[in-house]
Amino acid sequence: MIRLLNVYYPTRTLVLLLCEALLVSGSFLLVTAYLVGPDTYIALIYENGILKIAGVTVLTLLLSYYFDLYEPQRISGRWEIYFRLLLVLGVLSFILAGLVNFFPDIDIGRNVLVTGIFILAFALVIWRWAYEWIIGLSVFRERVYVLGNGERARKVVETLRTRRDAGMEVVDGDGKGAFNEQLECFAADLRALRKPKIRIDRVIVAMEDRRGSMPVRELLDLRLHGVVIEDANFLMERLLGKLPLDGLNPSSLIFTHGFNVRASQQIVRRLVSILVSFIDLLLCLPIIPFVILAVRLSSPGPIFFRQTRVGLRGRPFSVIKFRTMRQDAEANGAVWATKNDSRVTPLGRFMRKTRLDEIPQLWNVLRGEMGFVGPRPERPEFVQWLSSEIPFYELRHIIRPGITGWAQVRFRYGASLEETKQKLEYDLYYVKHQSIGLDLLIMFETIKTIILRRGAQ
Repeated sequence: MIRLLNVYYPTRTLVLLLCEALLVSGSFLLVTAYLVGPDTYIALIYENGILKIAGVTVLTLLLSYYFDLYEPQRISGRWEIYFRLLLVLGVLSFILAGLVNFFPDIDIGRNVLVTGIFILAFALVIWRWAYEWIIGLSVFRERVYVLGNGERARKVVETLRTRRDAGMEVVDGDGKGAFNEQLECFAADLRALRKPKIRIDRVIVAMEDRRGSMPVRELLDLRLHGVVIEDANFLMERLLGKLPLDGLNPSSLIFTHGFNVRASQQIVRRLVSILVSFIDLLLCLPIIPFVILAVRLSSPGPIFFRQTRVGLRGRPFSVIKFRTMRQDAEANGAVWATKNDSRVTPLGRFMRKTRLDEIPQLWNVLRGEMGFVGPRPERPEFVQWLSSEIPFYELRHIIRPGITGWAQVRFRYGASLEETKQKLEYDLYYVKHQSIGLDLLIMFETIKTIILRRGAQ
């Protein structure tokens, strides 16, 4: 896997992205050369044809990203890949037709864009078919042995079998696609993996209790013969973008890299938050009066909703949002919002999906109570309970809470203890790897989350 902006991406996904960028640009270059003929050099250089093709390439990749074509875990079958490809090309055609209609100079040459899209359709379909066939070959897959027999090991095996982009095949001590559940067989299995006829590339240690039971000698022997030995938590952290709480202990936090809350870094992050929030506030100014009017007319009650939340270092502050619930929503005390919550007004449901209700929180950012990116602030009534039920929950308070965050773009809305635990795993990943680059990536992915209306109630 390759690390970019403090996020790990499967190598094959980046190869797929790079090859499709070359395929898109190459298709339009070939069509330009064929249709424009002797004037190709003029069209590409003096008429900015190269920049136009680069723009079409970026637009195509962005559409593929928005249609989840680089996230195979969101695609149910191979047929769906081709269906989404055709959707991408359809939307691309519609956008290019509109741009050329309003800005004719964008066109590269007569019929170049139309012909290029037809050629690209065949090229992408054939390429995706070839790509799926190539990554299915055993030579391009790592053979992995999972050392463990508990719930942690089962989660690792299940994840590797569902994440085809990881490129890992789980095998047992005989080199077959199985999962050994017998603890006493581990040492024998590891010794069997040394046989010449069995190829093993990686051993993932996922034992629940390693004290006195880990086959250290066998692992060392494999390690010295070129086999990668990896901790299950580190693999899951890289693959899923979260810090698993199972097996997490203070020593692993103390001696791991990350969790560097440096003053200089926080100052830069603060400046970026202020700049982005100020720009967003200016962009939202034209629609704010309409939102205020809609809230006023939709249901009786105040326009703004204020609520105490827990912020940096556990200090409480008052968060500001546009009201999305009935005025008497919490007449019986604090309650988590749930899916299809009856307390939410019809307008409020739309505002939550589109994040319009969170516009006033930009003021919280400008006041320094929140950052633009960070863990979502929770209510004091829930924080005390969650801190007692979930280990390391208080770590999310070592940085400012945010309007958007890593958990918000990678996980659905959490309305239970188990879902809150999973969201914390994403929050801890963010706290561990926080950087300006990761913040910018989260801002970029937030746009997709809002457009596709994911992660909100």
